[in-house]
Parts: sequence; structure tokens; C-alpha cells
Amino acid sequence: MGFEEKKEGEKSGHEESGDEKENHGNMKRVESEPSLCETEDEGEDAEGNKIQVGPQCTLKEQFEKDKDDESLRKWKEQLLGNVDINDVGESLEPEVKILSLSIVSPGRSDIVLPIPENGKPEGRWFTLKEGCRYSLRFSFQVSHNIVLGLKYTNFVWKTGVKVDSTRQMLGTFSPQNDAYTYEMPEETTPSGYFARGSYSAKSKFVDDDNKCYLEISYSFDIRKDWATVE
Repeated sequence: MGFEEKKEGEKSGHEESGDEKENHGNMKRVESEPSLCETEDEGEDAEGNKIQVGPQCTLKEQFEKDKDDESLRKWKEQLLGNVDINDVGESLEPEVKILSLSIVSPGRSDIVLPIPENGKPEGRWFTLKEGCRYSLRFSFQVSHNIVLGLKYTNFVWKTGVKVDSTRQMLGTFSPQNDAYTYEMPEETTPSGYFARGSYSAKSKFVDDDNKCYLEISYSFDIRKDWATVE
């Protein structure tokens, strides 16, 4: 969900900050990439290109690797925090569970979005008021192993034509009992006659190995005012 217009001279693409910063604050905004030439069946080829990240190993094995390198050891200790590697297990695959999704808009109660098991909400998932300020907030939990390069992607279409795309790098996260919570930078919905109507969209949470932890295909509306009941 991203309708922020790019200003003249700005470039689009990934912008990744350090892992330490990402684990303690909001994500830095990556400008949307609107396009009027890509249809709903196009524009996701880049998401399907699997990145080769080398052989996997358990969390305990990762911690033992390069233990003589002081800088790497300190980085790993900072990344893992208070995690007891003996309690994590010997799983090679990390697991990320998206616990909640909500839309936050000033002066209004949060719109809590139900997450269906099949990834396809029935009917319209939510309604946004034209010209309103809003942000997406989500929480997730990481278990079993470190997840590398977790990112959020979202593609939006209107009448079958792609009108917006967002690719947001979230970072690298270690397993822990407490959930991570992020709130995306505030955006503004478009307004006017041509902006109002129904949209279809697809959101994903994937990692550097292109493992998808959640994929949701949904529809939403932009109207003159908020819906009476969400």
C-alpha cells in the first residue's frame, strides 16, 4: 500500500540501512514505483529471481563460525541479544509469523486487518478516504534461526493496470520470544474523481532466499469518506 508520489529528480529502488538501526526504529521510506504499462500479470518477475545466499547452517553453527574474528563475534552477539542458542534448536530454516496488520490514520481508530489462512480476504479488505494520511503497522515473530534480508513488497492495480509498487527492505532478525513491531512511514492516498474506486493488490513478506512467509491478495476502495463500518 503505497501511493506517495515521487518528486522530480528522486530515484526509486532499495535503500537498506544497517541491521542495528533497523531493529530499533521505523523503516526508511523507499519511494514507490508507479507504472502505467505493467498489467496485473506483469511486474513481479524480479520477485521470482531467487538470490543465492550460500549454504544454510543452524544458529549454533553460525555463532561458532569465525569466532576468532572479534568484530564478527561482537556483531553476532549484538544481533542475537539475549537469545539462548541452546534453546533455539537445530533448525536450518527460520520461521517468520506475521501476527497482526493494521492501518493507522491520525484522528481515527486503527483499522485492524484480519489475516486469512488462505491469504485471500473475502470481499473488500478495507476502505481508505481520499487524500487521507495513513501508515501500515505490523508485528511479526521470528523463530528457529536468523532470517536474512526480510522485506515487504506490495503491488497495486486498478482496472488491471499496475499503478503502484513498493519494495521495503526490513533487515535481518534473530529469533526471540518477543514480537517485532514496525510502522511504515506515513503516506497520503490520492484524491479526485479518477483516484476513487476499487483496487486490487498483492502483499508479500519474503527473505533473501525468496522464502515467502505471507502472501495476501486483496481488494480495497478509495472513497470520498471512510466506510461507516470496517
